[in-house]
Amino acid sequence: MADKMAKDWLKDIRKPLTPMYREIAVISLFINALALAVPVFVLQIYDRVINSGNISTLQGLLIGVGFVFAFDYILRQSRSRLMQRAALNIDVTLGRDLFNKIMALPLSILEARTSAYWHALFKDGDTVRNTLSGPSALLIVDLPFAVMFIAVIYLIASPIIWVLLLILPTFVLLAWRSASSVSAAAGEERKAGFSRDTLLSEIVAGRNTVKALSLEEDLKPLWEDRQADSIKRSIMRGNRSDKYSNLGAGLAAAATVAMTSAGAFAIMAGDMSVGSLIAANMLSNKVIGPFNQLVGSWRAYAGFKQAVERLTDAFAMPQERTEISIAHERPRGRINLEHVHFKYAEDSPSIINGVRLQVDPGGVIAVVGTNGSGKTTLIKMLQGLYRPTQGRVLLDGADINQFTRQEMAQWIGYVPQETFLFTGTVRDNLVKGRPEATDDELVEAAKKSGLHDLVIDFPDGYATDIGEAGARLSGGMRQRLSIARALLGDPPVLLLDEPSSNLDREGEMELMETLNGLAENHTIMVISHAPGVLSQCRQVLVMQKGRIVRSGRPLDVLPHLLGTNSAPPIYQRQA
Repeated sequence: MADKMAKDWLKDIRKPLTPMYREIAVISLFINALALAVPVFVLQIYDRVINSGNISTLQGLLIGVGFVFAFDYILRQSRSRLMQRAALNIDVTLGRDLFNKIMALPLSILEARTSAYWHALFKDGDTVRNTLSGPSALLIVDLPFAVMFIAVIYLIASPIIWVLLLILPTFVLLAWRSASSVSAAAGEERKAGFSRDTLLSEIVAGRNTVKALSLEEDLKPLWEDRQADSIKRSIMRGNRSDKYSNLGAGLAAAATVAMTSAGAFAIMAGDMSVGSLIAANMLSNKVIGPFNQLVGSWRAYAGFKQAVERLTDAFAMPQERTEISIAHERPRGRINLEHVHFKYAEDSPSIINGVRLQVDPGGVIAVVGTNGSGKTTLIKMLQGLYRPTQGRVLLDGADINQFTRQEMAQWIGYVPQETFLFTGTVRDNLVKGRPEATDDELVEAAKKSGLHDLVIDFPDGYATDIGEAGARLSGGMRQRLSIARALLGDPPVLLLDEPSSNLDREGEMELMETLNGLAENHTIMVISHAPGVLSQCRQVLVMQKGRIVRSGRPLDVLPHLLGTNSAPPIYQRQA
């Protein structure tokens, strides 16, 4: 499926444009035919009007040229509108397909590349659009009509046609040589710009840390080095491009000089007229112009080729299941892990090593372990965000690989360790993924997470703007909002990664009361090191180096973890 998409994505974009391109080609035929009017007009003025003084002929020619100009304007406007429609079609189709592809990629692939890489793919989409519906496309359409102009030049000035036929291969050779040179330089320029943009994205994303630790002076040299390298590569690419463009301009001027000189000898020999020479020079510009533009346009064509290659690689990436083959009932929440292994890459060490686990529906199960023991990775595998490299993860006896991301999100609520919120209001963030949720459902989820009592104190309530990534909320409020978002829709399985990390003791107790209330008919797995949370769980799993090394009741496991003879007391809410 992915291979077919990678192979056909460009074909799928161009296929709807075929009728438009046919219309553009026909219109271009008439535009180029009308371009003969001015040279023919000049030819007639020199050969028939000036020598004979025939004013009526001049008037007739002027009227005819006026109609030609009007018709030419209408045709060019029509062609421009068709090109705009083509650009719009490409924008809509490619933008939608690329967005859908990125949304369907597994989390492990998204994490393997920087955010700047994914941003750059949409810039590549702009390159494809500009090439298929911009001046570069018109140049390709107009280029074949050079044959028509050469034929006309042969008819009116055959003694000098040989000059043009000798110069045109030189333009072709120059364009071919500029292709490889400018393409290589453009590739280096893009790499340098990508490295600079990646650093900038990291600085902006970590601006709080940059300001708090006053990292400006440390980051400034690194930024300047990457900016300088980007400028250097840009100048190198510009120098190469300008070199070939200037050579093309010089060659075009030399062609005019050569044709005029050859024409002078032909006129003196009586083989052609002055009008024929001037008209031939005008027509030669119609021939040489597109070839000269081709020399300067190779950067665009080279960029288009590279953009297509990168987009093809992106569309070839394996994706998650996106279509529901058969509707499944709401699962009860029984989870099984069958000899599960996971590693980020084939040559990297295993993060999860042969984990076997069975979790019956209902109850709160805690997962503890040192940093790097694989807790978060295990939770992400249960949610289907990571696929096992070996083994299977089952939900109610069914392999979760057969479910779509939409199904998994409905059945398994997930609260990540690092809370991420979208720019907008409190309500906007609550209904992300569940726009059909009612106000009563939103309030109920907010009450369970302890968010409701805090939000109603705001002047705008649930319409409060939380700022970029929730910057206007405290860490505890962001945590509660994330928990409420996971509870919305009442999923049978809840996975929480350090849900109490930003909560005070009161919030921690409220959270555990909520989880204990849900535990009767929900399967809840929570990563936590808070003794008060662990003491109220049904089971505690201890992980070490990607393995579950101990499992049991809190009373049996916690004393071993804490190095004491008894488990910590259960928190009791004060009256």
